[in-house]
Amino acid sequence: MPWTKIAAERQNITTTDSVNPDVRRGSYRDAILEATRSCMETDENVFVLGEGVDDVGGVFGTTQGLIDIFGPERVIDSPLAENGITGVAMGAALAGMRPLLVHMRVDFLPLSLDQIANHAAKWSYMFGGNASVPLTIRAITGRGWGSAAQHSQSLQAIFAHFPGLKVVMPATPYDAKGLLISSLYDNNPVLYLEHRWLYDMTGPLPAEMYRVPIGKANLIREGKDVTIIAISQMVGMAMEAAEDLGADGIECEVIDLRTIKPLDIELIRSSVQKTGRLVVADTAWKEFGVSAEILALALEDRDTFNALKGPAIRVALPDVPTPASHVLEEVFYHGPEDIISAVKKAVEEA
Repeated sequence: MPWTKIAAERQNITTTDSVNPDVRRGSYRDAILEATRSCMETDENVFVLGEGVDDVGGVFGTTQGLIDIFGPERVIDSPLAENGITGVAMGAALAGMRPLLVHMRVDFLPLSLDQIANHAAKWSYMFGGNASVPLTIRAITGRGWGSAAQHSQSLQAIFAHFPGLKVVMPATPYDAKGLLISSLYDNNPVLYLEHRWLYDMTGPLPAEMYRVPIGKANLIREGKDVTIIAISQMVGMAMEAAEDLGADGIECEVIDLRTIKPLDIELIRSSVQKTGRLVVADTAWKEFGVSAEILALALEDRDTFNALKGPAIRVALPDVPTPASHVLEEVFYHGPEDIISAVKKAVEEA
């Protein structure tokens, strides 16, 4: 459904579904903006900082107009000093604020790794639970034509490795709003990773504030033959693949993971025990990634392992940096057809 371009002051970011006029709809970028604005309006401890958050473009429209509403004391433009601004945000969180730190690209988040992994993630543990770090870090992941090796990465596995961090990757406007609100009111540091190709996606978007629970995946399509676990942008591709496979008589169960850490391993195991086959579709590299962890955790359970009728298969990126060439990108990235091939292989080798 066509979506109106973002208005200057963001006063009206709603539309209705032509099929069901009672359903309020919005885009993924609007969901992030609306969640941020709503939390800032209801809680003076919430503030935004990051590179370009006060620009006219507003970080692809996700912070647009906030500077006009809340002023420079709560919408703070920062210098190109990722480690430093992450330390500032963490200090504010320790002092009782709820900062939303915006990193333009996840590729440069490793510059803040010391602050995130050695301090924010460990602070509560080191002080016996007497300190909390309610810090939310937004970062943009994923592909884009010509973005190449240093501006296209999906690094969720790196941050999910550290105890004390939570990692979420919403795939729909509804979850983008609900998970951001949940993140901002969580007392632990949360990495909120958004795929740049989802910004224009539209879907149901309730006007009220609501929370999507961190750590709960979403079963978005029921099926009996194969379980597909999908992450971020791969969710839409998995649904497209499932529709095509359904026409061939293969009924896929599709789970939108939503949260990378903590994983909803119980839903994953129960689904695989039901279908007997497992395909995982990730936006990142296959080696040492989230897809490998999902397989390991699922198959460590005896009942899930015994239920498998064939090999568990991963759809993820090859072990090379992202190419800049459009032609090579078409080979490097995966789409619905790759998920379809993986599902058919899982069925045929059962």
